[in-house]
Parts: sequence; C-alpha cells; structure tokens
Amino acid sequence: MRKLSILCGLLLPLLFSCREAYIPPNSSTAGSYLVVEGVINAGGDSTTIKLSKTVSLTSKTTVNPVAGATVMVENNQNGTTWALAGDGHGNYAAAALNLSAAAQYRLSIVTSDGAYVSDFVPVTATPPIDSVGYRIESDGVHLYVSTHDPSNNARLYRWDFQETWIFHSEYDSGYIADTVNDMIVQRTAGQSIYYCFGTDASSDILMASTKHLSKSAIYQQPLTTIPFTSEKVENKYSILVKQYALTDDAYTYYENLRKNTEQLGTIFSTLPTELIGNIHSTTNNSVPAVGYVSATNVQTKRIFIPNDVLPAVLVNYPYTCEVDTATIYEVANTFFYPPFNAVPIDRVPKGYVYSTIPCVDCTVRGTTKTPSFWK
Repeated sequence: MRKLSILCGLLLPLLFSCREAYIPPNSSTAGSYLVVEGVINAGGDSTTIKLSKTVSLTSKTTVNPVAGATVMVENNQNGTTWALAGDGHGNYAAAALNLSAAAQYRLSIVTSDGAYVSDFVPVTATPPIDSVGYRIESDGVHLYVSTHDPSNNARLYRWDFQETWIFHSEYDSGYIADTVNDMIVQRTAGQSIYYCFGTDASSDILMASTKHLSKSAIYQQPLTTIPFTSEKVENKYSILVKQYALTDDAYTYYENLRKNTEQLGTIFSTLPTELIGNIHSTTNNSVPAVGYVSATNVQTKRIFIPNDVLPAVLVNYPYTCEVDTATIYEVANTFFYPPFNAVPIDRVPKGYVYSTIPCVDCTVRGTTKTPSFWK
C-alpha cells in the first residue's frame, strides 16, 4: 500500500445522519511505521534527516527515534551517493552537498526492519528570504516572513523555524550543596545556573501559494506569536527561519498533513484524508511509511529581538516558587540527604535561604552554553 492515513492506517467509522467524535481503536501495529522528516538540501548548507517510528495514540511515549540506520542520498544519473551520519538519536546529517540541478535525487534508508526509498525528485530553486520581521500588538509579538521570486518559477512555499532565547531562573543561587563532602560552598561565576538559553522548533505547518497571483510574492506571512508573558521575550530572542520552494506533489502532501493535524477535534471537523507521501518500502510493499522528501536549496534568515524594543513584559514563571530558611541545625537534613531537591540561594545569620531545583537551576529547561551564532 502506498497510502497511509495520518491515523496510522486505522479505519474511519461510517458516518450517517449524525457525526460523532471519532475515538480510534487500539492498533496492534502502532509504532511500526517509519516516519521520515527533512529535506535534501541541494545548496551550501547541511542536510539533516530525522527518522522515527509512529506510536500508539494511547502511548505515553511521544518520541520514538530510529537509530543505527544507513541513510544515503542517491543521484538518478550516475549512481553517485552521499552518506548521512547518524547521531544515535534518530538524526542523520551530511555537510553541504552542493547538488547539480540537472539531476534528480532520493533518499535510501535501511533500518533493522527493512529498506526504504523515496521517489526521485527534481531540485526546486528556492528564492532568498526578503525579510523576517515582527509587529508589536496588544497580545504579543507577531513574527512574519516576506519573500518573492523575480522569475515567478517558485509558486509554492513552506517555512519552519527554530527559536532561541535567554531566560533566567526564579532565584539566583550563590551557593552549592556539596553532597559528597557535606559542605555548603560558594558558587563560582563558571558554576552559575541563573541564566540559560532555551530552544524550540516550529510545530505548525506553515505554507503559502502564489499560484493565484500575477507575481510570486509573499508579504508578511505569519510565523508565530509570542505573548508578553513568555520567557522568550524577557531578555533577548532570536528566530532562524528556513524557506523551501515546493513542487505540486509536495505542497499537496503538506496541505493534507496540515488538515489532518490541525482541523480535527470537533464533531464538525474535516475527516482525516489519506496521506500519500513519496517514501516506500522495498522489502515489503504492504508496509507504509510516512513522509515526503524534497530536494531544494534551503534559504535561511535569522533576526534578534532584544527586550528593550518591546513594551514592559510580565513573565509568568512556569513553576510555583517559594523560599525557605534552613537553620544551622537543619542544614544536614535539608541539603545532604535525599531527595536532594533543595538548593541554597544565600547565607543569612541563622543559616541558608533555599528553594527547589526548578526554581533555582535554569539548566532544568535549558543550557548555560552560549550558541555559536549568539550576539
């Protein structure tokens, strides 16, 4: 079968005069379908492909990466191949491929469950991003992208993005509880856990078509909105936008995926459509796979938004935080015995002020390592 419902092949109920919310039955094969995400980057940037397996709708596991696979980019003209290296977490990457637009390309994937290939696809030319900008409105910061293709060849577009921002913990800890030597020691600057960098990636399917326009031009296509209560805008925020030109088949695939993932949920929602990708098993043609592999020169643009260009923000910290005091006589029981959830913040005459790890340690949700692109 080359067709796959976004609900992992589960049958839809027959509908008569009344439409009811659809609750799919358990599937014994849930988690067995390969999911391929990514684009063959034909330009001067790296190609990254993510492999995972579908999971049951009732499963507590939401991420099921496929490690140990062999992933290759293949050329349809002379059999040239390029290997993608795995990181052990389902991500496979290769440095800049700089592929010729005269050929077509596909992915070849071999996992412990079998072999898969995508269809050969032409290289689509993605025009540069004109600008990434933002508007300040009453509900937050609205980010958008603008682009155009002077040749009018690119008519169908897709975008995704990666966000990075600085945030801080609720309290700044000046001390460390050394549970090995049962001592409270002063924290050095290099041991600070107050400021961290957070990251996130787009989850919505962002697309636009200019086929109905006389020119291929997109003006201020919405990307995302950040409320003023978000930690993302409390200090400095950055967004890296990636732009892809799509073929008709790729656009249809992502449009169906968007409908299936965004328009379900009420009794009046559109029913799921069959999701036809371009990835197929070569070892068992009855085993479906999810995904559509395109080849294009991905265009990117990054911007930074410092807090001082925004109105006053009142950030909602994600945890309920309080401080308490451990007297000299309570230090051992508070800091040196399980569950080790207390972090000393400051010293006071009678002992130490402390709070819980999520309220003091920003590395619970981020990293203290500054990204290479940060400025």
